[in-house]
Amino acid sequence: MRVLLVGAGGVGSAAVSIAARRAFFETIVVADHDVTRAERAVAGHGDRFAAARLDASDVDAVTALCREHRITHVLNAVDPRFVMPIFNGAFAAGADYLDMAMSLSHAGTGVKLGDDQFALADAWSAAGRLALCGIGVEPGLSDVFARYAADELFSEIDEIGVRDGANLTVDGYDFAPSFSIWTTIEECLNPPVVWERDRGWFTTEPFSEPEVFHFPEGIGPVECVNVEHEEVLLIPRWVKARRVTFKYGLGDEFIEVLKTLHKLGLDAVSPVRVRGVDVSPRDVVAASLPDPATLGARMRGKTCAGTWVRGLGPDGQPREVYLYHVVDNEWSMREYGHQAVVWQTAVNPVVALELLATGVWAGVGVLGPEALPPMPFLDLLTAYGSPWGLEER
Repeated sequence: MRVLLVGAGGVGSAAVSIAARRAFFETIVVADHDVTRAERAVAGHGDRFAAARLDASDVDAVTALCREHRITHVLNAVDPRFVMPIFNGAFAAGADYLDMAMSLSHAGTGVKLGDDQFALADAWSAAGRLALCGIGVEPGLSDVFARYAADELFSEIDEIGVRDGANLTVDGYDFAPSFSIWTTIEECLNPPVVWERDRGWFTTEPFSEPEVFHFPEGIGPVECVNVEHEEVLLIPRWVKARRVTFKYGLGDEFIEVLKTLHKLGLDAVSPVRVRGVDVSPRDVVAASLPDPATLGARMRGKTCAGTWVRGLGPDGQPREVYLYHVVDNEWSMREYGHQAVVWQTAVNPVVALELLATGVWAGVGVLGPEALPPMPFLDLLTAYGSPWGLEER
């Protein structure tokens, strides 16, 4: 397996440190628009890693870099603006493809998250190539949990609700998101999507349907709200349920900041002219905040990703469970040198790549994680030293 990892930010760099301990691949080329950042990501990890410069918005450049290094698999670790050029560049080069965030929705057009990729599914199938989409933690592990619940824990599912919460703090900052603010703005300010068997997909208001969800391992109660996310677009394609939702534990302060950014137009991606320079307001916000990848030493607490499922168990009796994965920032910093949120996102595509390399996972077309058998993934994740949990509720 020869991998092109596009993006040397927090998640990409964490993926390098995780993969460096595994033997399933021949080489990983880490590419970034800033080649010095790619060089930092691979430094000290051995001669199976190389750095390269890449403009991720350039389809032809992605294709050329794949061909130059005889790439078999492309892992997209940049923000979702660049999904389609990387996706199309991998296809043109004859490589398989993985990402952690799918193609963007288009407001007012009916185009949902991932629609641009699913529109090309037949071409990927005809070429015998695999695009495994949404294989981070959320989407990703959360989808694997949904498939596991359907296969092993339930005879009938009323609702699958992905729930994400944390008790993380960052010393010295009043406001310092632990993940890409660009992506956070995109998913939190777009209308959230809900799926119901009798209605299909429909949208609600941002931050709608607040609920207090109790997270395990000492995190405790966190208010969660509806957010636009890929699981709602992926899970119903392969898992039978009456309802699918995604709710994120943002907190009142975070929500107020996002609402203020929206009121001021600072969430916009279209450039505005400032003193003779064209600049995207959202890029200005991102540049004004600390890089999430650099916050690990200041972070305290745990982050939890998981899937809550309610329905009937195999015995026909009512059942409710929460399948979850918790990462303690102290542990991830000590063991890998990367903060908990980016590490938790990065470990899942590396696990998936190993399953593909060994032939345990296989497929063609545009697939989500729930299209593939869940137990090999969950077992290998545990073997990586990061076990998952299950709570009966």
